[in-house]
Order: sequence, then structure tokens, then C-alpha cells
Amino acid sequence: MKLQQSIVKVTNRMISIMSNAENEAELSTYKVLQPVHFLIACLAEKGGALGEISWKSTLEVASLRVLAEELCTDLNQHTATSEFFSVPVTEDVLTVLEVAFQYMKKYKQVYMNEGHLLKALLTTHMLDHYVSDEDKKILLSLGTASRDMIAYLDQYQFPQVHSNFIRKVNAHDANDLLHFVEHQFSKQWSETIRSAFLLDEPSIYIAFDSKDEIVGFAAFDVYKNRKGYFGPMGVSHSNRVKGIGYSLLHHCLKDMQEIGYEYAIIGGAGPLEFYERACKAVVIPTAY
Repeated sequence: MKLQQSIVKVTNRMISIMSNAENEAELSTYKVLQPVHFLIACLAEKGGALGEISWKSTLEVASLRVLAEELCTDLNQHTATSEFFSVPVTEDVLTVLEVAFQYMKKYKQVYMNEGHLLKALLTTHMLDHYVSDEDKKILLSLGTASRDMIAYLDQYQFPQVHSNFIRKVNAHDANDLLHFVEHQFSKQWSETIRSAFLLDEPSIYIAFDSKDEIVGFAAFDVYKNRKGYFGPMGVSHSNRVKGIGYSLLHHCLKDMQEIGYEYAIIGGAGPLEFYERACKAVVIPTAY
């Protein structure tokens, strides 16, 4: 399958990575985009988890550039074109993008992000000549897995969000919401929501469509009874990119601020860039 720009959505950070990778290719001797150029571009990013990788790994951009020149002496026989780039690319680049796209679909996400790209680079072994086993572990642990984030609420200025299709749950919503969560997401999330309904006032908001059917939910203070902990949150695949998740998030964060929480921990965030942009959340560094 040859990916087309018209069918693939990418995050802003991915746009930056792809642009910087193309610049790396243009500066190289052979003027051909290679998988290692994606890695170099990732190391140049300072936001999200990528900034943490750049100072916890032993990877050096200058060394990667030199090695790329030494290893790639026969590129012209194996080049192709891609709608994403104005320079020629290797066939390996097309493979990496396709695998990244498959990871995006596997995780039921709608935007290809840097985590999908890094995982594709590593699982296809495109970086074996460039990255040590220890650095591979760092890339996988920090760059491809869900991460905890923190959003500071003390001075947070809340935006205007849609509220006419969102409300807090009541006891009568339990069966419908549990079915929605288990069907759309996972049994684990469903069990978390089930336990929340044992509380007098579950801290859960739900969103409805025009047919009064549930299309999304968000919760806080429900996961293992952890106070100040936001999540889980989910919106049905067909209803994403409509601002529903953004609205649900802010309904919960507003309640958390009013309770007195100075910050919210966003547990196991997958789409990091969404939370960075939505509520200025930052990744919590690990002890790796």
C-alpha cells in the first residue's frame, strides 16, 4: 500500500519531524531521504517525550549524519517517490510510514504521531546500524509508550467549551456507558467505570450525539481511587476531531479546580500532543 496525504492525518509534531527529515536529506550527499533522517529529526524536537530522549540517550546527531553517509553508497538504485516529500526517498522510508500508519490504526487513533513513527523505525530494524540496544530500549520506553502528564490548574484560564451535549452521569446511565466503554475501548476501562458507579457521585461526564446516543466520556478520581487523577477518557472513533474530547476534558478539569486540586495527573496519555495543546500539560519525566 502506498500512503497518500489525502487519507493520512498527522500531528503538528509529525509535520515538523517530516519537514526536518526532508531538510536533512537535502543537506546530505545523496539528496535522498532515509529512515535515519527521521531519527535525527526526532532528536531535534524538544517537546513531548522526544526532548527527554535527547538527553537520556547516547545518540548524537553529528555521529548519525556521518554514519548515514558511510552506510548509504547505493541509494540511487533503490529510490522512490512519496506524496509527503519533495525529495526522493528510499523504499525503506515507505515501509516505515506504512508500518507507522498500521500502528495508528491498531491503537484506534486518528492522527499519526511520533510514537507510531519511532515504533515503526525500531520494529522494522531500520535503525539497527545506528542505535545501540540500550538506546533502543530508551526510545521504546520513552518515545513509544503512553506517558503520565501533569496539567497545572491553580492559575488555569478555562476556555469556552460546548456544554449542551455534555452532562454528568446519573445512576440510570450505568448500563449504557459500560456497554459503550467496553465495546469502544477495553474491558479494563469498563471495570474502572463500573467501580466508579459504586460512589455516591461518580466523577464522570458523558457526551451525546443528536440521536441521544453516547459518543464519549471522561472521568477523574475513579482510577484505583487516586485523587487528582484524570482519566480514562475516550470518544468513539467516528466522532473524533470534533472537539468532543476537548470539551469533556475541560468539564473534568474545571470540577477538579473547584474541588481545590492545584494540578491534575493525566494517566497513561497516548496522544501527548492533544493534552499539550488542550490544557498545556507536560510529560512527567521518568526515572529511566
